Amino acid sequence: MPRQPHVFTTYDGTELAYRTEGRGEPLVVLPGGPMRDPVYLGDLGGLPAHRTLIVLHARGTGDSQVPADPATSRCDRQVADVEALRAHLGLDRIDLLGHSAGGNLATLYAAAHPERVRSLVLVTPGTRAVGVETSDEEWDAAAEVFADRPWYPEARAALDATDGTTPMERVAELAMPFAYGRWDEAARAHAAGVRTEMNWAAAAAYYGPGAFTPEATRDALRAVTAPVLVLAGGHDSGPTPAKSAELAACFPNAELVVQAAAGHFPWVDDPGAFLRPVAAFLDPGVRTVIVDGVRLAYRVSGPEGAPPVVLVHGRGGDSTEWTRIAAELAADRRVYALDLRGHGLSDHPGEYGFAALRDEIGGFLKALGLAGATVVGHSMGGAAACLLAQREPALIGRLVLEDAPVFFPVLPPRGPSGLQEEPVAFDWAVLDATNADLNDPDPAWREELAAITAPTLIVGGGPTSHLPQSHLAWMAERVPDARLVTIEAGHLVHSARPREFLTALREFGV
Repeated sequence: MPRQPHVFTTYDGTELAYRTEGRGEPLVVLPGGPMRDPVYLGDLGGLPAHRTLIVLHARGTGDSQVPADPATSRCDRQVADVEALRAHLGLDRIDLLGHSAGGNLATLYAAAHPERVRSLVLVTPGTRAVGVETSDEEWDAAAEVFADRPWYPEARAALDATDGTTPMERVAELAMPFAYGRWDEAARAHAAGVRTEMNWAAAAAYYGPGAFTPEATRDALRAVTAPVLVLAGGHDSGPTPAKSAELAACFPNAELVVQAAAGHFPWVDDPGAFLRPVAAFLDPGVRTVIVDGVRLAYRVSGPEGAPPVVLVHGRGGDSTEWTRIAAELAADRRVYALDLRGHGLSDHPGEYGFAALRDEIGGFLKALGLAGATVVGHSMGGAAACLLAQREPALIGRLVLEDAPVFFPVLPPRGPSGLQEEPVAFDWAVLDATNADLNDPDPAWREELAAITAPTLIVGGGPTSHLPQSHLAWMAERVPDARLVTIEAGHLVHSARPREFLTALREFGV
């Protein structure tokens, strides 16, 4: 649960509140609304597991004091509040996240204080600060994505019946069904907060005359050297992904990510799909690359130009399980630890199986120019790398297979997992897809082992591993240039016996 609010005094004597939640480096969060109590942000899809959120309560909202001068609620004038918070926190530079109307404030802050921004995340952001507007016609066209939903006719008729005399709060309430990727019970519960969480008088002042000078702001944004992530909802009517792309283009170093099935509150529609790209962007140790439309996260260490080594985890793991091995290898190797699809901070596209993983590892090597790299794969990752070495031998210079299955049919066959809930770090659908391959593998996956040209080290975990070690010996006899080493550690060799595992790698020439 969020802690009790902290209070500081901003430039005009107004006492402003902020809450802190989470662990890790601080991330200053600016809510939208405009002028909405930040309670609607929840935990932003689980982001406190990665960063300490410092959530500012805008003046006159949440636990913050109502200012003596209502005009100070105007967006541009709140830039000074953000700067006062930064100074209060004693931070030289800040990582900053703004949602919706808070995106306008975050943009203005970056324009006014580019040297104070270390990174910037704009979530379904307002775009008025840079002069990008959404016309009624554009909003109507974007909202048609919901035309086949059962609630659409009634909701659309009610919204169309509003006019200039309809109170802002009523219009906002009627527009709520169009603000979510799916209008289910969770969305309805979240949307209900708009009735009580908004300071409507301050919201009117937020966009008051003079709030924005778009041309000057766009000019100033050219000085923002910090990396910028703009996250758009594929079903958001305002801003649409196209409008978000226009905002991203105003920054020298920005990328656009579209959460395809999300609306204006993407962490409500799909917390994991929201969290993964944001957490990856905010982690300075993580990079991303798009392979066949799938965003893959990976970690890099070691000197540039050194011989490359790619580490591929097993089922249910991620790149962090290689931390010790990567640190040791990075003394004289350029080490890439990959999060496979459905794992870690990479996308969960829903399509899995060993063929997809094989092609993904190959695409990763090609995208980063790593043909000829040493590939070290554990379990599922090793089996997928083995298939790649058969199909495209030139891509892999040396191959290490750590207690990897050999694609003999599993007996008795594994049944459906029956698991439905998805933890953030792992898509359960991987289990059923890979189990299906293990139950009835393509015979060619065994028959074509002779096509592997890379020198190959097969590391077995010994009798306590759940994999039949006789299968590994069988494979070692069929791969032309293979050797088998047994380290009696069970299936998780590199975790249980890292020193012995590293010795085997070094003796193999890694």
